[in-house]
Amino acid sequence: MEAGIIAAVAAVIVVIVMFVFVAKTVRIVPQARARNVERFGRYRKTLQPGMNFIIPFVDRVKPLIDLREQVVAFKGAPVITQDNLVVLIDTVLFFQVTDPRAADYEIVDYIQAIEQITATMLRSVIGNMDLEETLTSRDKINTMLRGVLDDASGKWGLRVTRVEIKAIDPPKSVIDAMEKQMRAEREKRAAILTAEGVRQSKVLTAEGEKQSQILTAEGDKQSQILRAEGQAQAIGTVFQAVHRNDADAKVLAYQYLQTLPQLAQAEGNTFWVIPSEVTSALRTLSGAFSGEGDGRPAGPGHPGQVTGAATTALPGGTGLPGADGDQAGTGDPVDSPAFSGGPAVAGGPVDGDLTRAEQAVAEQAARTREELAHVEQEVAAVQAEAQRFSPG
Repeated sequence: MEAGIIAAVAAVIVVIVMFVFVAKTVRIVPQARARNVERFGRYRKTLQPGMNFIIPFVDRVKPLIDLREQVVAFKGAPVITQDNLVVLIDTVLFFQVTDPRAADYEIVDYIQAIEQITATMLRSVIGNMDLEETLTSRDKINTMLRGVLDDASGKWGLRVTRVEIKAIDPPKSVIDAMEKQMRAEREKRAAILTAEGVRQSKVLTAEGEKQSQILTAEGDKQSQILRAEGQAQAIGTVFQAVHRNDADAKVLAYQYLQTLPQLAQAEGNTFWVIPSEVTSALRTLSGAFSGEGDGRPAGPGHPGQVTGAATTALPGGTGLPGADGDQAGTGDPVDSPAFSGGPAVAGGPVDGDLTRAEQAVAEQAARTREELAHVEQEVAAVQAEAQRFSPG
């Protein structure tokens, strides 16, 4: 009985020992991991991913080493720029263990070693740059840091794949100055854009006004041309109607009398002049109603006509020359040679009893007679033209 118990206990002990032996002999390493093996304290080999066998109680297996790419972020390190400004720079480092033996035996703590060498290289690189260049040259800094760190960490069995500047924090005073500068720059650009807009607006407005003036001038031109053409057609139509209807001197005399009121419509006139031709027009018109006369205005040499002169009336009254040359109508008679059409008004000496006002009136009457003489010539020409085109 006792022998059976002892044998069972011995069997259990043997099984436990065998299990422990197997457990100490077989080592399973995960993928992308590595483990260094020491035999009697000396490096023996590196276990690769999978199942590995060692000699238990002789070989000692060290902790796992991760062979994947790792990311380490370093807090802001104070760095002095070339223009003596202290900035805090946060960096992010990407690295990978390529030699587990070197990473385990060449350096005690490669993470701390990379952090310290990164801070050292940042001071070296940033010390040759001013603040503005530091803020705008991140790619350049990253490239320089990666090259230096890769060379320094190569003997540690590491490969630095990438270095990134995470943040650059200048002093608060510098940040405030940069904000003011940026605000001023934006205001400058806004002012420039506003000025450009105003300039474009004025240019477009000027162009519009120019086109408007051009179109207005073109419209005035066309209007004047059309108005002139209309007047020409109207004149031609009138002359054709006169020639076609054989207008006699009575109609012309009536039209002549209708134009007389227009002589007194000018502003500032204190007197108005009745030309001597009105007697002929009145004689013709009276003959037309009474059946007497030949229907033509009396020409020079007819009785009752004042040749080359005009009778006028002062503002006190108006007068028309009668058939015998006397003053007719209302108002005081005018005895002065200037109003009677005598030689004194035609250019002779003026009587000494005339006042300056009477002399001015006489001169005005002389100028008016000259103008009326010219009008008489034109009327005579029109009458001759009408007689030439009349069927008789």
